[in-house]
Amino acid sequence: MPTKAGIEKIDKLRFRDFLRDFYKLDYPDSPAERLRLLQNMNLATEGGMLNLAGVLLFAERPEWIKPQFVVKAIRYPGNEIHVSDYVDTEDFSGPLRKVFDDSLAFVMRNLHKVQAGRGVNAPGLPEIPEAVFEELLVNALIHRDYLVSATIRLFIFDNRIEIISPGHLPNNLTVEKIRTGMSNIRNPILVSFVAKGLLPYHGLGSGIKRALGKWPDIDFTDDREGCLFTATVHRKAVGGAGELPGLTETPGKTPGKTPGKTPGKTPERILMYLTEHPSLSIPELAEKMEKSESAMERAVRKLRQTGRLKRVGPAKGGHWEVIEKSEG
Repeated sequence: MPTKAGIEKIDKLRFRDFLRDFYKLDYPDSPAERLRLLQNMNLATEGGMLNLAGVLLFAERPEWIKPQFVVKAIRYPGNEIHVSDYVDTEDFSGPLRKVFDDSLAFVMRNLHKVQAGRGVNAPGLPEIPEAVFEELLVNALIHRDYLVSATIRLFIFDNRIEIISPGHLPNNLTVEKIRTGMSNIRNPILVSFVAKGLLPYHGLGSGIKRALGKWPDIDFTDDREGCLFTATVHRKAVGGAGELPGLTETPGKTPGKTPGKTPGKTPERILMYLTEHPSLSIPELAEKMEKSESAMERAVRKLRQTGRLKRVGPAKGGHWEVIEKSEG
């Protein structure tokens, strides 16, 4: 899908880092070289304009070019939509990865933490696994209909979380079919770049099945008349017979945890695993540590920034090098 944005709208640093990390290429100096490269990568048209994937992935302000590329997130009190009463609200815009990270962080900070049989001082676990929302948010961002001038809406209620995407399921795809892993790509160029590792993506048709495997209590609504697709993640009841053991009163906080007691635990475990198994991928590391891929990506990124971890070679076929902390 072409846009009216020229290649000057590219975020130079973001595109430079992508070329270096995924292709071991330098950022082209001249506009002509940049255009040729973008065209070869299917990110720009023959007429010299960025296409939809080019804008969403690498434009500096995609929402200025495609105003519908925004996620509107609201945490409502109770179980109904209110006109002006809300607990938390934000609009998320920017390149695709930023929108994904910000949306996921919004959900996770508005979930309760549960001890689930763990010790009092152990970090609480989110009431619903983070991986569930990884899969559903990726699905919403890459499969929505960008011809529809509406935003993705993320609503959090006491009893459920709704992710509402513009566009119904394409062609003859049905809710029953997507539950079994069937898929139909609406934005193929965008999906091809996401599959390189720009978002936690595990292959065509696998996202819905993975989400259901982690949390079966999810409903999907394909509204063809309203041109919407909704994923509804049901929360367990809080209070009374359905109360989750160890549920905290405040979302995002863990009772009995003393600040400063466990920082560094996850980074040190990552370094330990990568010292023993330097060829581990992020998904493999996440599985070993029983964490989400987004959490692992953030932790690994921080370790690289602080000089504790280095990637040697390409994403596929390379390995990790753990750098010992210098004394003094």
